[in-house]
Amino acid sequence: MTHRPPPGCPAHQGDRPGPPVTPLYGPDFAADPQAVYRRLRMYGPVAPVELAPGAQATLVTDYRAALDVLRTPERFAKDARRWRALADGRVAPDNPVVPMMAYRPNCLFSDGDAHRRYREAVSDSLGRIDPNALRGYVERSADSLIDRFTAKGEADLLRSYAKMLPLLVFQQLFGCPPELGDRLVEGFSGIFDGVDAERADALITSSLVELIAHKREQPGADMTSWLMAHHAELTDEEMIHQLVVLIGAGTEPQQNLIANALRLLLADDRFAGDLRGGSMPVEDALDEVLWLDPPMANYAVHYPVEDLDFGGTRLRAGEPVVVSFAAANTDPALHSENRSGNRAHLAWSAGPHHCPAKDSARLIAAVAVERLLDRLPDLELAVPVDRLVWRPGPFHRALTALPVRFPPVPLPVPAPAPQTVHPGYAGAGESHVDPSAAASAASASAAAPAAAETSGDSRWNVRPAPSHQSHPSPSTPQAATFTERQPASAPTARRPLWSSLAAWWRGQ
Repeated sequence: MTHRPPPGCPAHQGDRPGPPVTPLYGPDFAADPQAVYRRLRMYGPVAPVELAPGAQATLVTDYRAALDVLRTPERFAKDARRWRALADGRVAPDNPVVPMMAYRPNCLFSDGDAHRRYREAVSDSLGRIDPNALRGYVERSADSLIDRFTAKGEADLLRSYAKMLPLLVFQQLFGCPPELGDRLVEGFSGIFDGVDAERADALITSSLVELIAHKREQPGADMTSWLMAHHAELTDEEMIHQLVVLIGAGTEPQQNLIANALRLLLADDRFAGDLRGGSMPVEDALDEVLWLDPPMANYAVHYPVEDLDFGGTRLRAGEPVVVSFAAANTDPALHSENRSGNRAHLAWSAGPHHCPAKDSARLIAAVAVERLLDRLPDLELAVPVDRLVWRPGPFHRALTALPVRFPPVPLPVPAPAPQTVHPGYAGAGESHVDPSAAASAASASAAAPAAAETSGDSRWNVRPAPSHQSHPSPSTPQAATFTERQPASAPTARRPLWSSLAAWWRGQ
């Protein structure tokens, strides 16, 4: 690393105190993080920050420096057991950032052989997803969500669309019964917001224990079952921690990518003008968001293996170094104004720990945005863009709401359609409900829109398991597998998100 701050920079202070520690939490940071990044760049490619009260780190704001951290695992490790401040008690176990940073035996927090083993299991399982099947499921789920508000002429696209759609996708993709959904949604929301994070972490763990036990008994054509059947032979504990990173990345960041892209398309004249003109530059908008407002703004926590000089700053072994994807992407040294089609951003990270699900994540976001704009081409923000509020937090870039209005579009009354049965694959003889019958079948499964893919085959794993897999998954498609449990007593207080989602499918 050869970066050095210029003469006269506050970083050139000799024996004087170093730069002040800058907080990355609270409404001021959420409202204008780029202003904070600009100030931090005064001190060179890295600067001290506080992620939450009592939890300090070094933030990388320079693009080349970020790549150096991400691509040199021999100098910067991911294993959070190296985190000295947590180990020696300087950071309390209940600090709100601990669940996002503490060690888990999964592909995100491991190095060397352990990382390769976990990563192979995750990548091979993700590789079994058929993009055409995924697209078809996202389209039908999007239509079903849009149908709920299209006649109203207004909606909060975050609450009613961007948040709901990834939940439907992950329920189907991971074979998650609806009754576990409330707890997982609540848990992951708490983790990302840093609200009662210790309880949220326990909620996620207990819910995933139940999911894994369920899939051991009833495997299906889903990520959970494929991970179990992989030749890596993951233990139940390892399964929990792979699912934490996969589901966590597939819900909160996914909803932020969808919402941030919609905000850009509706508010930026470069895109809004094209929309009014009849074209939908969705891919361009996604590129812009991934450069300027990536859904995970600051993450990729690494730990120096030993004390080292980095960009004019002394980094201590075991003290967290956080890569700011948002700051690195807007590094003035990049000198790039044309981001259309440019995929050199760091929103998916880089190096051995780059996101293995980026293709699926981008496909889900693109289809979600395209479908909404196709159905409601006259969408407009219901408030000025500068009145939209961002959620506080050091890691994500997330709106609190995205209110819109549009000319109401009444829905035609659909004619009832019979169920149809499609042949299975490889002689398995699976039965699948036709999507037109999803509404009537929803009482039997909250995942009803997953019934049949556009190709007439509703399996996720059109792609075969990798040839090196020693004992292929016995998975079979799970459509209409799960019957929602009846409550033992009348519900009290609020109806949880996932329960309301299941009831929503039933038309209640």
